Amino acid sequence: MNLASIKQTLSNIKRTYFGISVPELRKFAKQLAKDDYKEFIKINDFSTFELKLLHAFVIGYAIDDIDILLKHFQDFIPYVDDWAINDSLCQNFKIAKKHQQIVWDFLMKYTTSSKEFESRIVSVMLLSHYLTDEYIDKVIVTLDTLNTDEYYSQMGVAWAFATIMGKYPKKCMIYLSSDKCHLDKITYNKTLQKIRESYKVSDELKKIIIKIKKQN
Repeated sequence: MNLASIKQTLSNIKRTYFGISVPELRKFAKQLAKDDYKEFIKINDFSTFELKLLHAFVIGYAIDDIDILLKHFQDFIPYVDDWAINDSLCQNFKIAKKHQQIVWDFLMKYTTSSKEFESRIVSVMLLSHYLTDEYIDKVIVTLDTLNTDEYYSQMGVAWAFATIMGKYPKKCMIYLSSDKCHLDKITYNKTLQKIRESYKVSDELKKIIIKIKKQN
């Protein structure tokens, strides 16, 4: 795909809003990633939801040095202003599993951020790529410290702990029941809600969760 065809396609996308299906965007992203993804990243102006979502997909599908891809990831973060774009960026960045320590160190730069989607990016990256025996304890500690002043940051942490409950129920239950849990009341109760809604959590655990509610 040459520069002219990329610009023409982007021009067509800019005329629409919510008019292109996710499967079509994924298909186009895979083609861009294979052909000349750097040119697309250079000229994309994020003028529509589709272009932002396409950008997230391209970063995930691109094959390149991890430092280069993390630079593209970092440059895109300020434009993430929607949960779908946020989660697509994180869940599709599967190269993280091949370079876990490098990506972990990168994410730690955002753990003290007060920005809603920077906090959610950390949560969704951790639940997507770091729920392993090696990282689970560090994941729980990290999630516990994230800023949850805004709705989507709250829901990111809640979703992460609900996912942990499905895979590491004992560790998650111990955390939620201990004085090491520093989640604010809203985030804590949203976590319980997400656990109750999760199809990956046993009915037995859900019965216990139903009886729990943070008081402070």
